Amino acid sequence: MSYNQQYQAVNTNYDNSYSYGFQQAQNKANRRSKLITIGSVVGVIALIAIGVGVGVGVSKSHKSSTKSAVTTTSSNSSAVQQTDPHDPSSFVKNPALKQSFYGMAYTPYGSQLPNCTNSLADVITDIQLLSQLTKRIRLYGADCNQSALVLEAIKQTKVDMKVFLANYPIATDAGAAYVRQRDLIKDALTTYGTDHVAGISVGNEFILNYLTDNGGSQQDPNGSVGNTGAALLLANITDTISMLSGMNLAVDVGTADAGSYFNTQILSAVKFGMANVHPWFAAQSIQDAAGWTADFFATTNVAAANALSNKPTMYIAETGWPTKSSSAAAASDGPSDASVANLQIYLDTFVCQANTNGTGYFYFEYFDEGWKDAQFGGVEGWWGLFNADRTLKNVTIPDCTAP
Repeated sequence: MSYNQQYQAVNTNYDNSYSYGFQQAQNKANRRSKLITIGSVVGVIALIAIGVGVGVGVSKSHKSSTKSAVTTTSSNSSAVQQTDPHDPSSFVKNPALKQSFYGMAYTPYGSQLPNCTNSLADVITDIQLLSQLTKRIRLYGADCNQSALVLEAIKQTKVDMKVFLANYPIATDAGAAYVRQRDLIKDALTTYGTDHVAGISVGNEFILNYLTDNGGSQQDPNGSVGNTGAALLLANITDTISMLSGMNLAVDVGTADAGSYFNTQILSAVKFGMANVHPWFAAQSIQDAAGWTADFFATTNVAAANALSNKPTMYIAETGWPTKSSSAAAASDGPSDASVANLQIYLDTFVCQANTNGTGYFYFEYFDEGWKDAQFGGVEGWWGLFNADRTLKNVTIPDCTAP
């Protein structure tokens, strides 16, 4: 990643927000485009090995394995202790954790195709910890049965939590990834209902990635190329809405994208939008990071949504600060370093202020994801509040009430 170009805090001038979007695209898109790459590879594998179970699909044999997977009871984990080893709801709370976050971004470990090494036991441990930080989490996709695993973990732990389920479609696979994940979400909703479902997000940085792959990310998301990509995603969004209607379920459907890359046609068709707003990728100093995030979100995302007739609710889908870099070249965003000390500053200056302002946000992220570091290096694997082993980093959680 290159952090040579510095950007100033966003204001009402579109050029400033667009500059951030370009920086965001160049420095951040790799993190999410890796999922597109993985999905594309899986599509090829599926075509070559029809009938072979790669991860989690939509076949009857998958549905059988799903049923057995979600009825397993978690065993104790060193990260969380239970007073009754057979009852995940009996977990002992950690006094260092406070339910101060509006929401948290979460992907269960091992939920990337083609391997699918996630487990209900691990997801239960995660929900036990996450429930001590927030009442809301958001997923990124549905592969590897993660929707059902999360809902089963919430059921077994008996926590007060809602989840934004997600479908991660790919523009170049003729809808295969979308359909595969749609059917997994449908299965999960059929089994668990909607009591703990806050919404379904269809698409994650879809327009950013579509522009990047078709002429460059500097293009206007509402230009001809952006609208072509929007038509693809709108078909998926409309299909999800139809699926829910056919199930007689009232669940809001939305989308997630990079902060400067929302397409107006898409926003006009959804109930909510989730915007990735990262001061790190906009080369902000840690002292300015929280204020910049609030200003950018209000000016670029909330104002744009409020100008539409449907006025979709806007959330910050991702915001946070990395604590480490695997290379010296990527250890700074220019003015500030990736460090635990700077993570603490961002927590102290962003979380309670956002709560006071009534901002809906999903902190990025729950724990470090080692596979990102192995594949991409730099700061990519080091955004968690927790280390990969689910131990809290050397930070103090802010003590304030989330909305």
